[in-house]
Amino acid sequence: MIRIGGATVNQTPIDWEGNRKHILEAIDKGRENKVEILCLPELCITGYGCEDLFLADWIYKKSLEELYKILPHCQDILVAIGVPLMGVVNHKRTHYNATCLVRDGQILGFYIKQFMALDGVHYEPRWFEPWEAGEVSGIQLYDTYYPAGDIIIEHKGIKIGFEICEDAWREGEGVRPAYRCASRGVDLILNPSASHFAFHKCQLREDLVVSSSKEFDCTYVFANLLGNEAGRMIYDGEILIARQGKLIQRNDWLSFQDVNLVYADVDFANNDQSFPAAAEYDKDTKTQFVKATSLALFDYLRKSHSKGFVLSLSGGADSSTLAVLVRESVRRAMEELGEKRFFEKSHLPEEWAEGPDDVISNIMSHLLVTAYQATNNSSDETEASARELASQLGATYYRWQIDEEVSTYTGKIEKAIGRPLTWEQDDITLQNIQARARSPIIWMLANIRNSLLLTTSNRSEGDVGYATMDGDTSGSIAPIAGVSKTFIIKWLRWAEESLGYSALSYVNNLQPTAELRPRENAQTDEGDLMPFPVLLEIEILAIQKRYSPAEIYTMLKKKELEPADLLKLHITRFFRLWSRNQWKRERIAPSFHLDEFNVDPRSWCRFPILSSGFSEELMELESMD
Repeated sequence: MIRIGGATVNQTPIDWEGNRKHILEAIDKGRENKVEILCLPELCITGYGCEDLFLADWIYKKSLEELYKILPHCQDILVAIGVPLMGVVNHKRTHYNATCLVRDGQILGFYIKQFMALDGVHYEPRWFEPWEAGEVSGIQLYDTYYPAGDIIIEHKGIKIGFEICEDAWREGEGVRPAYRCASRGVDLILNPSASHFAFHKCQLREDLVVSSSKEFDCTYVFANLLGNEAGRMIYDGEILIARQGKLIQRNDWLSFQDVNLVYADVDFANNDQSFPAAAEYDKDTKTQFVKATSLALFDYLRKSHSKGFVLSLSGGADSSTLAVLVRESVRRAMEELGEKRFFEKSHLPEEWAEGPDDVISNIMSHLLVTAYQATNNSSDETEASARELASQLGATYYRWQIDEEVSTYTGKIEKAIGRPLTWEQDDITLQNIQARARSPIIWMLANIRNSLLLTTSNRSEGDVGYATMDGDTSGSIAPIAGVSKTFIIKWLRWAEESLGYSALSYVNNLQPTAELRPRENAQTDEGDLMPFPVLLEIEILAIQKRYSPAEIYTMLKKKELEPADLLKLHITRFFRLWSRNQWKRERIAPSFHLDEFNVDPRSWCRFPILSSGFSEELMELESMD
């Protein structure tokens, strides 16, 4: 019987001391729990998100120094440690993504990743060379040669093989490394990973791990990174252990702890060994959303050394969502870490817990500062929505009028051009100046408090540019820019009922509106754009699945969402606005990757700033029946 385990760690790019501390804590926990074989995540020494730092030779040298500091702590345990590796092949210096196998303080060898991820958020071929399948070579480190490449390690008669993240997602016999592991009689496959969070990805991973353990007649260990490591990607820290087609262990994912360990006792000589049922994960998308964003906000706050959040709370759906997420971040972190560790880890002042209300509300009064920035076009309903929500959350709430600033800007431009601005002639200009006039003062509040200004943009707005640059897009971070407006609306209703935020009843009874035109215009977001469910259908087909306008029309026409002529108008509007507003997407603040796709050109969807705007494709659409 051998105890095998996986450990997740919450790392930060090139935080050498912090990353080493977490790795050593994971190893110590493994040894304390009598784990013999321990798998740590991919590139855990450096952090996965180092980006173009991986092009610099010095980071490989520094990583090696860190690895050698860890070696003495690996007594009485075999550990797989993710590390970038630099070698010389054909007289050329080459960079690899590797995992180092250490036992009793000695390096046994390096498995090197064979397939580089180059889809969605991944750009690994820019930094690393793939290793040739089936090849084993030697690499020299400090005058000592170690086996490197497609290696197999033996431990007490057990053969151990490896895959690193993307390796496991490549299909086909003779392609995926696990097939060669099986042909070489491997009993255990370790998979150190940096697999980013996305809705329902857990099920895909579970299916992969379980099916792999069955197909390759082995025990399979998957260990993922944890937390908001570098800004955009969230790692859920999932650890999975499966044996011969059955999941036998899973950890509590999306944890606020720095280190998490799970293990299982495996009798490799007994194929009929039984295990208790593994824990379930949260399958509901709305629960996944709040857990992932809560952890991401907490990590972003502490890793950026900020002292809180500032939010222009309009009373609408997007800003209300962000306000609730900040409260949930505090609540969930406090619940898991406890008050003492919460303040130690967040670097926030402990006296924030003191005050007239419950501890979380006391913290919120310092951590989240909101402002309702009214104009003559604002309504009593949205103001009440903002005020009541801030009160329930415990957030500091300000209210001020910005008509004076709007009038000053408008008066100056009217004097310069020699005519008054009118809604008939200058609609966009008069809308935008209200949004932009709100930006300088809310930035002032963020600067005064050394806080992060939250951007309220969602993915649907990003699709069609329904946002004012240097206005409502202003901010340090855009936490919900990766999810659609349709999702936000549904999530708010769920949060009112399931999380108990009764003040959300105000926003949940409002029609989404920018409130930038005079009230008699009865402006709504869907009136300006199209119904959000239709927009969502179009964006999935156009952006995620990459269909043409004509193909989308053919598919959606069958669904009978709307009359054919109106559907054509919506599709045409989407593609024209999408093409016209790429420059805005280039400037949106960093956003969290949450759904299967997003429109952030720096992490998922790249599109030319200048193009023909699908002119011929839209002409084809117009001619269709």
